[in-house]
Amino acid sequence: MKTMLITPEGLEKLKAELDHLWKVERPETTQKVAWAASLGDRSENADYHYNKRRLREIDKRVHYLRKCLDDLKVVEYAPYQEGKVMFGAWVEVENAKGHKIRFRIVGGEEIFERRDYISIDSPMAQALLKKEVGDEAIVQTPTQQLVWRVSKIEYQK
Repeated sequence: MKTMLITPEGLEKLKAELDHLWKVERPETTQKVAWAASLGDRSENADYHYNKRRLREIDKRVHYLRKCLDDLKVVEYAPYQEGKVMFGAWVEVENAKGHKIRFRIVGGEEIFERRDYISIDSPMAQALLKKEVGDEAIVQTPTQQLVWRVSKIEYQK
């Protein structure tokens, strides 16, 4: 089960996507469907079939986003988070070989198109929650256990 949390930035991005789909893409696609339908025989009309399919995709995504926005809980930064890994934190970790990675722990709806974001539901995030700088986290993967040391924690304020 997915944790239904989101950062304020993530919420704004989803709202902007919904607004764009509903006010820009859907009307344009509807107009294209109407134009293609007016040409006559629809059975071999590629424009008609493509745009009908695109319209269904838009409607499906709009429906999903509306439901999602109703269910998500926005987590704002709070001073009590300082010094601990919590939702919304930028975390830098290092393994025994000196390999460092930096990422932000966010909700599952925010990780797409961002290589430096991980879901709060991921094994790494779960292992790091409530850790402090210098603490070690044991991350269980399907094949092994990995040990990471927290080297830095930051929050966007």
